[in-house]
Amino acid sequence: MTQIAIDAAFDSGNIEVLSIDGTTARLAVPKDHMSEFAQWYHFRVTGAQGEEVTLKITGLNDSAYPGGWPDYDSCVSEDREYWARAASSFDKSEENGTLTIRYTPASNTCWFAYFAPYSMERHHDLVAEAASCEGVDLIRLTTTLDGQPLDMLEMGEGETKVWLYARQHPGETQAEWWMEGALECLTDPTDPVARGLRKLCRLHIVPNCNPDGSRRGHLRTNAVGTNLNREWAEPSAEKSPEVLAIRARMDETGVDYAMDVHGDEAIPAVFLAGYEGIPSWTEAHGEQYYRYQRILDRRTPDFQTKLGYPVTPEGKANLAISTNQVAERFGACAMTLEMPYKDLADFPEPEQGWSPERCKLLARDCLAALLEWLETAED
Repeated sequence: MTQIAIDAAFDSGNIEVLSIDGTTARLAVPKDHMSEFAQWYHFRVTGAQGEEVTLKITGLNDSAYPGGWPDYDSCVSEDREYWARAASSFDKSEENGTLTIRYTPASNTCWFAYFAPYSMERHHDLVAEAASCEGVDLIRLTTTLDGQPLDMLEMGEGETKVWLYARQHPGETQAEWWMEGALECLTDPTDPVARGLRKLCRLHIVPNCNPDGSRRGHLRTNAVGTNLNREWAEPSAEKSPEVLAIRARMDETGVDYAMDVHGDEAIPAVFLAGYEGIPSWTEAHGEQYYRYQRILDRRTPDFQTKLGYPVTPEGKANLAISTNQVAERFGACAMTLEMPYKDLADFPEPEQGWSPERCKLLARDCLAALLEWLETAED
């Protein structure tokens, strides 16, 4: 009888094998190191060419976001380049919540992940390629707790100070796929959107804010279990050197516009979250954000405004969250972009669902919306 093997001892790998019986496996998702967050998985299955594999990931009622599992199909790849979706179903009553994934590989090896992984090797290739382009400066912001470099790219000759940063939560790999699309656009000397933005802006870009969590296979935290997007009010060298370094650089440069790029587990849509509820909120300040939101909504059917997070009441904004801190600290038009793990409810694509390719296309739409936002601003 065929006996599959399952491995996860590689960059961003994460799974616990409970048992294997032929082509069926019972699995569990380990928690982030020094943290209670558990949701990200990434592993390899070998030995099942032409046979259906049944993978049961158990205990998911205790995961970080149980609402992420209904109506979710796992990502799967046989070459680690093209990521499709494997038929999956969630039963909250089976073994404290079980996601059952069924897939018949055409080859002897296949990979499964919560979303298409973005490896640290690919990250370094992305940074190296962008840094080699004319007019791009590489800034090494700090060293992480695991000893990795935290890199930023700067470009553009304009006066508007734009910050784009991603993957504070490492398991939200959509964010770095978005960054790949953004950097491909911005470093293209012939792209009209890039030319316009480089003329009007000085762009500060951090493609991956959390290298340690990314390599370790974490969902949401860094090497010592810190959720970086709750550290922006009082970052520290001991718990959150990444945020400490990024915020210090922002203090040096100033910020006019900022987008923090994320992924959302439960909501099947692309949406923005703003900075309502900050102490200095005014209708005029908020209108800057709402105007950008309207422009992006008009530009792409992959974005919408009906689904999203509740608006924060007056004076109740959490200033430990990046978007709120940046809007309050700099008077910036700041926002959080959220992309789904699931497919879009109102614009589905059954083969891949929400995918790396769509993340990259969305990035260019976001940049084009930014250019329009700048060019149509009232003095």
